[in-house]
Amino acid sequence: MTDDMQAILDRQKAAHLRDGPPSAEQRMERIDRCIGLLVDHREEIETALNEDFGNRSREASAFTDVASSIGTLKYAKENLKGWMKPEKRKTTPAILGLFGAKAQLRYQPKGVVGVISPWNFPVNLTFTPLAGVLAAGNRAMIKPSEFTPATAELMARMFGSVFSPEEIAVVTGGADVGQAFAGLAFDHLIFTGATSIARHVMRAAAENLVPLTLELGGKSPVLISRSADMKTSAARIMNGKTMNAGQICLAPDYVFVPNDKMAEFVGHAQGAVKEMFPTIKDNPDYTAIISQRHFDRLKGYIDDARAGGAQVIEFTPQGEDFSQQEHRKIAPTLIIDPTDHMKVMQEEIFGPVLPVKGYDTMEEAVAYVNAHDRPLGLYYFGQDEKEREDVLTSTTSGGVTVNDVVFHVAQEDLPFGGVGPSGMGSYHGFDGFKEFSHKKAIYTQLKNDLPQLKALRPPYGAAVRKYLAGAIAR
Repeated sequence: MTDDMQAILDRQKAAHLRDGPPSAEQRMERIDRCIGLLVDHREEIETALNEDFGNRSREASAFTDVASSIGTLKYAKENLKGWMKPEKRKTTPAILGLFGAKAQLRYQPKGVVGVISPWNFPVNLTFTPLAGVLAAGNRAMIKPSEFTPATAELMARMFGSVFSPEEIAVVTGGADVGQAFAGLAFDHLIFTGATSIARHVMRAAAENLVPLTLELGGKSPVLISRSADMKTSAARIMNGKTMNAGQICLAPDYVFVPNDKMAEFVGHAQGAVKEMFPTIKDNPDYTAIISQRHFDRLKGYIDDARAGGAQVIEFTPQGEDFSQQEHRKIAPTLIIDPTDHMKVMQEEIFGPVLPVKGYDTMEEAVAYVNAHDRPLGLYYFGQDEKEREDVLTSTTSGGVTVNDVVFHVAQEDLPFGGVGPSGMGSYHGFDGFKEFSHKKAIYTQLKNDLPQLKALRPPYGAAVRKYLAGAIAR
């Protein structure tokens, strides 16, 4: 399989050199083909995702994996001509520019970009980076997750129906294939997934010095101010936590609530869940956990917290019994005031389990956030402008949504990415175009020498000494 992947990569690199950078029209046409795939295969995508998860709402899949991907692709198509224009830069010293020297930046396709996409939004997190990859004029090789095999095979057929292997190729297989894929000498590699796996991907890429974009995750905190509308805050938080059953890299991972408002938050959270999901066990709108391994992991967090003395609140509006069920569903579950010794506070949850911690001062909550790894997202709820600015300036995260969760990822004109353990590099919109482009610096010298230029060449005399005296100064 490694030889087959290498052959595809060699073929794409040769085609890139043979054909040169594609025109804006060619890039737009490739993006149009991607949009067409999503439109034409919508129902098949919904069916494949439902099969892979065991239960996943068709509407949710259409929204998160199909419609949102189309929006990203259309945004890139509409703007790529402007993105491709060379940028004028200032000359140094400025006098060179006055006499006709030029400095500019050109965006050049890197060549072949590898895309390792995850299982939680396998279509979206394939097509969304592709928007930047194709807008920048690259070719792509894609390795979908083995945890969503039906969707992976569908995407292989989809891309194969409208793209030649020289343009876009999909490679399917298990962890061994993924490991070999990460070791290929791409011109750039983007990986979306767990931090633990990213370490292996980064080691493999290092062998060929392949530049990386890592979109990871972590424990994204929510800070609820005393100035927040608790009902609205709870509804938005629980919507983010139950979307895809919390299997989202940006899902709120734990919440800080003022101690004297804890009961109010819990009550509103319960009401929000009941409004969204009158039932859960047989409700097609509520997503199942992707695999038995992840189901057992999440149940282990809950059992561990309960055994450690934390209050565990399961939201089951109809008192449903989940011990016997067709799918791997876990009801939205709050864990009140967990300790740091509990597993639920040590690992990214990636499920519908939400720890809720009380605080006396916002400074206390911020200090807790800053004592842990920098997260992919941070969420502040409140109307206190000074407090909000204090939180924004004193914390570091990949991105922030104020008075909601997750929404910053949907902003095409904002970069999306992590920091430290939550990732490196960023994409979306123009930032994605730049991420997958080589930024080539070009300087054009004057046709004729100025005396200042001649003075920089030997034999050195009074002119160069005068220049140095001025340059080496405070």
